[in-house]
Amino acid sequence: MIPLYDDNPTSRPPVFTVGIIVACVLAFFWELAGGPHAMRAKTLAFGLVPAVLTGHAELLPHLALVPAWATIFTSMFLHGGWMHLIGNMLYLWIFGNNVEDAMGHARFLLFYLLCGIAAAAAQTLQDPDSTIPMIGASGAISGVLGAYFVLYPHARVIVLIPLGWFTRLEALPAAIVLGFWFVFQIINALLSDPSRGGVAFLAHIGGFIAGLVLVRVFVPRR
Repeated sequence: MIPLYDDNPTSRPPVFTVGIIVACVLAFFWELAGGPHAMRAKTLAFGLVPAVLTGHAELLPHLALVPAWATIFTSMFLHGGWMHLIGNMLYLWIFGNNVEDAMGHARFLLFYLLCGIAAAAAQTLQDPDSTIPMIGASGAISGVLGAYFVLYPHARVIVLIPLGWFTRLEALPAAIVLGFWFVFQIINALLSDPSRGGVAFLAHIGGFIAGLVLVRVFVPRR
């Protein structure tokens, strides 16, 4: 299922949701500048490398441009390709505006960053000695999905369902769409080999759980 949009209106503009999307797009164009070799270097320098974060390894001096702890945040704005970027930004645009509307702008930004930290911690704890850099906003966005799951389980999400050569549109409750997404992350985390790189499924799981827990702290009582 590919979510396209929801029918959940907001009462205030999604300032930080749009701001994060713009920042990620600009960061991606910066990554592309200089070609593939430069992009790999930027991924190592500003991506989160678990072994570097835990002190089990060090980057070469010309790549150690920021402190290891700072890569928890810089990695959230980098992406490995167009589909990685577009997929993440689509999810953030669909679900982020409503969560920001419920929390307020400043609370939402803090919530987003904390979910990103939780996602990074989950991925790092899985293999503290890993030298594979982790990049992408998906861990923090997973926290946004967790918050949406709690706040708007009955909101209708219009999804595209591929059926072989055909596709169809369906309006499904958010609880089903996001619940299916979360189960899919768990299954893939169990079946994948993290030592070979690829999608950081455990970061998605950690971010989503953080969103489920933190949303009640960040949404004002009404």
